[in-house]
Amino acid sequence: MKSSVLGFLSLIVATAATAQQDTTSAKKGTDVIKIGNMTVMKTPADTIKPGDSTKAAQDTIKIGPDLVVIGKGISEGLEKIGKAIGDVDFSKLGEIKKEILKKKKPKKVSTNWFVYDIGFAGYNDVTNYNTPAAQNFLRNQTSGVPAGESDYALRTTRLSNFNLWFFMQRVSLIASVLNIKYGFGIESNNYFYKTGITYVDGADVYTTRSSQTFSKNKLVANYLTVPLMLNLNTNPARGKRGFQVSAGISAGYLSGARQKQKSNAGTEKNKSNFNLQPFKLAYVGELGLGPVKLYGSIATTTLHKNALEQMSYTVGVRFSN
Repeated sequence: MKSSVLGFLSLIVATAATAQQDTTSAKKGTDVIKIGNMTVMKTPADTIKPGDSTKAAQDTIKIGPDLVVIGKGISEGLEKIGKAIGDVDFSKLGEIKKEILKKKKPKKVSTNWFVYDIGFAGYNDVTNYNTPAAQNFLRNQTSGVPAGESDYALRTTRLSNFNLWFFMQRVSLIASVLNIKYGFGIESNNYFYKTGITYVDGADVYTTRSSQTFSKNKLVANYLTVPLMLNLNTNPARGKRGFQVSAGISAGYLSGARQKQKSNAGTEKNKSNFNLQPFKLAYVGELGLGPVKLYGSIATTTLHKNALEQMSYTVGVRFSN
């Protein structure tokens, strides 16, 4: 590379060396552009020749048949440029490249603040409704119809899962490709019932079939949750913009629950933990490219402490900076 650069500059300097100290006259029909001490003249071929004189000594370079550049110190300037490039130590270019790559090396610890999720919450009902506990959980059964899965059927067309993670942190285990990822936040699962099922709080929690028609009937369960996952980042050089896959577990604590029912008579809210499990364990996963990711979770513990065996799940879109 050095030899080719020096060769190129030598050619320019040689051309400059042939420039003559002369006085040049701008003849009629000549286009003249002045840039500082430099004059660029475009004129028919061979109309400007060494020996023409209107100005004091100038450096003259002829480019092509009809373009002449006239300026003081052109040859001297080119010689200085060639000398400066010749003084460059090209052997250090490799070290400079390594230093640049070193600065772009991914951080071992990366933190996202205030990550939020929007998605759907539901559950897989595996309750054996033939058991006395399941039948006793639904009181005041009308028309002799026993309790069944349809009593707790959900509307799945509404957004029902909203999570706010105060932080999500990723720590490198192997070259920022394999990482451990964890965080802390609030999960809010909303279960919208198709029926008028109503929770009755007390020492012995149970549900009833309401004859009232509700435009909205939902059970809300909020958890303080800590997820812990292994993260695979296929392109660490791109940082958070690379393709990533995460999988692990989460542990949640029930911080509060309520049932909200809305009808023509108004809105009624009943806050209680009802019959819900105080702790929730779940498998969690994440798949994404850049700041937008898909997430999902499947609980390994039942939603209720007894009577009903409903395994909750969530799926949706995660937004992070």
